[in-house]
Amino acid sequence: MSNQNPPGVLRRRTLLGSALLGAIGPRANAQGQIDKPEASRFFRTQQMTGAMLSPDGRRLVMRTIASNDRAMLSVLELATMAPTVVYKADGADADHMVWVNNQRLAFTLTDRETPQSKLDSGPGLFAVNHDGSDFRQLVERQSVFFRNGNDTRRLEPWNTYLVNGNTLRSGDEVLVARPEAFDGKDYGYVKLLRLNTRTVRTEEVEAPLHSVAWWPDAQGNLRAVMTRDGEKGALRWKDPASGQWRVLTEFNVYTDGGEMQVRHVGLDGSLYVTARRGRDKQAMWLMNPATGQWSTEPLAQSPRFDVDAHVIAREDKVLGLRFTIDAEVTLWLDNNLQALQDQMDKVLPRTTNRLSVPWQRDAPWILIEAFADVQPTQYYLFNRDTRKFARLGADRPDIDAKQMASMDMVRIKARDGLEIPTWLTLPHSPTDKKNLPMVVLVHGGPFVRASSWHWDAEVQFLAARGYAVLQPQFRGTKGFGDAFYRAGWRQWGKAMQADVADATRWAIAQGIADPKRIAIAGGSYGGYSALMGLVRDADLFRCGVAWIAVTDLDLMHTVDWDDVSADYKRQGMPVLLGDRVKDAADLKANSPITHAALIKQPLLLAYGSADKRVPIVHGQTFRKAVQTVNPALEWVEYPDEGHGWRVPANQIDFWSRSVRFLDRHLASTPGA
Repeated sequence: MSNQNPPGVLRRRTLLGSALLGAIGPRANAQGQIDKPEASRFFRTQQMTGAMLSPDGRRLVMRTIASNDRAMLSVLELATMAPTVVYKADGADADHMVWVNNQRLAFTLTDRETPQSKLDSGPGLFAVNHDGSDFRQLVERQSVFFRNGNDTRRLEPWNTYLVNGNTLRSGDEVLVARPEAFDGKDYGYVKLLRLNTRTVRTEEVEAPLHSVAWWPDAQGNLRAVMTRDGEKGALRWKDPASGQWRVLTEFNVYTDGGEMQVRHVGLDGSLYVTARRGRDKQAMWLMNPATGQWSTEPLAQSPRFDVDAHVIAREDKVLGLRFTIDAEVTLWLDNNLQALQDQMDKVLPRTTNRLSVPWQRDAPWILIEAFADVQPTQYYLFNRDTRKFARLGADRPDIDAKQMASMDMVRIKARDGLEIPTWLTLPHSPTDKKNLPMVVLVHGGPFVRASSWHWDAEVQFLAARGYAVLQPQFRGTKGFGDAFYRAGWRQWGKAMQADVADATRWAIAQGIADPKRIAIAGGSYGGYSALMGLVRDADLFRCGVAWIAVTDLDLMHTVDWDDVSADYKRQGMPVLLGDRVKDAADLKANSPITHAALIKQPLLLAYGSADKRVPIVHGQTFRKAVQTVNPALEWVEYPDEGHGWRVPANQIDFWSRSVRFLDRHLASTPGA
């Protein structure tokens, strides 16, 4: 089945939501002026962050915020709708969760109140029955012993991780992986294990050396792996007849990783794979690894986007493919579920509605996650037998979708003719959508799949404060085809930067942006781009906000206290960024630190003191160079934070500072 234009994309014209008391959104005060919401209202704790049906569909686990402001796990018996709290603690938050079988859960922990450098524990691994009984710790969070009465036994080491959320959905085992060699930046041999969630006993699973990703079949037999040795990657398949492993394809993990990837092993042993197969765009295919035969046509493809799908499976068959192009799409291969999707989309016409079905075929319950650009996720249950809905909760119940700003993709032409997809979000409040102050928000990465059609706190907060938000998906951004991705190689500060400027000039030409009230902002690579925008296009940008920003391209090669592996510096960075020796002059010319004295616009810089991806030396050196010539420089350092702000209070503080800075410098047109 081929799908050139997937259905159900971008239902965004009519806004969703009922008015809530105190709901977030710009409001008019008694004088008719717009009240601007504070950052705390957009970046406060999410209230419900996940739900998952048990394999038999009789129970539902939910991750919600408890009264102590920590994430807890509750299990809902769907026959009675009676909830049971199965995990709650004062010092940690429940994080990733999976059903081991119909009665038992496994989950990891995190601590969102602790900054990066203060974290002294791993995610651990724990298991508990649906009624809260037989709670067991399986993996250490620190190097300690687990004691149960008089029984003392050592748990699995802290660096033992749940694999892809995979469970067999029967029995008591889960798959876990443990790196046996790790230097703090990269890993060598990784051991794959079956871990019994009741006995805490493990059994090693035989896999090829250097395996780093694994795909078992429905019976738990390992059928495909990805191996990695330095920059050399390979997909390997195990012949069930001979038991021998065979190479399906080899690739460079830093530059060609998207050429072919396994996503699911079918009941008949066929592989559902993402591949280009000589085309520009990725598509989903079916492959018989025994014969090498491919499906005649892709199972799913798009003329403008790469398609890399999550396979939705049931115990007896594959049901559908779920993937993101500009928005999330579900392509059902099952007619009954497609009819159900159509019905749910009529009931909830203003959101993308993600349907999750139980693993076992006869269960009546369907979990629905409904979300949109203006609507954070809401959770519902639907019973196919009784035709009744039940509302479970919401990620952000305080959000009034009627007051949020719609997000639309436009496509602009860069100066060399390349089409640049760009997200545009206009404030909800002004009746006249022209001549607005604008923030050009540049994504990090840079070689990643970035923004999609969903509620984004940063974008919505800026829009609620009255700013148009422009998000150019500059060349090098993944998801738009291989040629678009490769067009960004070795283009830091050059064509990638020109794309950002060209998108900005498009917004001016359309009358959307006031040319005298435009800021450029971003984090990591986006922060680098913000600084280079102030250098290269000083006429466009009145001010800039850059956080955890790269400032020296040579320093990316030489600093040795970051978390970037030496192998990536040798094999990946010369191709994607530039060779330190051969391209030394180019790297220097396109480093913000080289041009620091040229930046005279107001600038806000923010860094985490414990950042290992972009160490704070980038910011400290740049700050010293800029502040001698620019009195309008503002600096903030978040102690113990890493590459981004883990602690909610720091996130609120940063965005509060950012909008005060923007309001001050974009409040009016100079000379007006």
